[in-house]
Amino acid sequence: MGICMLGIDHNRALLDVRALFSFTKKNTAEALEVLREKEGVLGCIILSTCNRMEIWASTVEDWDGSLYDCLLELKGAESGKYREYFVERKEKEAVEHLFYLTCGLKSQILGEDQILTQVKDALALARENFSTDSVLEVLFRMAVTAGKKVKTDVTFSRGNSSVIHQAITMLEDEGFRLQDKTCMVIGNGEMGKVAAQALREAGAYVTVTVRQYRSGMVSIPQGCARINYGERMEYLPQCDLVVSATASPNYTLKKELFQEAVLPSDLRIIDLAVPRDVEPSVGELPEITLYDMDSFRMEGTPEELSQSLEQAGVILNAQMEEFYSWLEGRDLIPRIQEIKADAVQDLNLRILKILNKTPMEEKDREKLLHTIDTAAGKVVNKMIFGLRDTLEKEAFLECVAGLEKVYDE
Repeated sequence: MGICMLGIDHNRALLDVRALFSFTKKNTAEALEVLREKEGVLGCIILSTCNRMEIWASTVEDWDGSLYDCLLELKGAESGKYREYFVERKEKEAVEHLFYLTCGLKSQILGEDQILTQVKDALALARENFSTDSVLEVLFRMAVTAGKKVKTDVTFSRGNSSVIHQAITMLEDEGFRLQDKTCMVIGNGEMGKVAAQALREAGAYVTVTVRQYRSGMVSIPQGCARINYGERMEYLPQCDLVVSATASPNYTLKKELFQEAVLPSDLRIIDLAVPRDVEPSVGELPEITLYDMDSFRMEGTPEELSQSLEQAGVILNAQMEEFYSWLEGRDLIPRIQEIKADAVQDLNLRILKILNKTPMEEKDREKLLHTIDTAAGKVVNKMIFGLRDTLEKEAFLECVAGLEKVYDE
């Protein structure tokens, strides 16, 4: 059994490269189906967010396949052109990465909250498409549990941590105060709602776009107004700030849409989507300052977070050890079952000599043998798992190997 992953993130590639390898919910389902059919792949999960894309797989031992080649096949990309942007991790290195990732310690905004939900959603989507297996299921569930524990027990002294909060902080550092500003948020998905709520809490007047066919169904953050998506360009001249955060495969704001628009003298636009929502050439217009996901990088680790990181590390190490114990126990179960079957068969052969000489009905003899088999199996289980709970790991493994040799002879 092997665990491996292939990933690209904000530390290794700029937004436009990441966008080439991002997945929507629909094409994630299609990709999972293709990956699951690869020889030697037992389970797979795809995690695709604004800042990263990761393919996870559990495989047969010594699998000689390549997740990178699988990805190129899925995306129709050239083999040698993008290799430098990806990292591959296996076994313990991969497990450690996922645990630290899930609690936000590998995010662009350190300690941010959204990645925990994104990891849960990736697992849920894999379940829906029947592409996960027991190893990835337990790995991702334990990583989520560890992430929740870190969020509960460790205080990251950054307040609200998300890209939009980081953007607001940077804008304020530049002298752009949101108090009483007019803002429009294009998109009413999870990220759009977070953005709208954050802008509202910063004192801005916020209007959220909704698709016309959804206008009677969707909810928007309290205190925000709504307009139909088709009215965004008519409303834009009233805005001081526009945030676009959709899952659309097309641009929500194209340069040509601005040709006849009367723009404010200093309009800020923040594009929080991957792939991009806003055509990059929009940033060339003199009235507009355009930001994207990569505009809000946090360089280095703030000194005040060092203690929190140490506390998180202790929690994560304990949770990882629990996963490794489960994984090792899972691999031992077939060996233990075989030892138990051999021991019960050994007992049967010995006791049958006595039973055959004992006067009783055949049905009673069969019933007695069944009872003895069950009791013997329980005794063997109690013995082996008792050894596991009382011996050091290496000593226990030696005992299992020794018992196997007894019946191999």
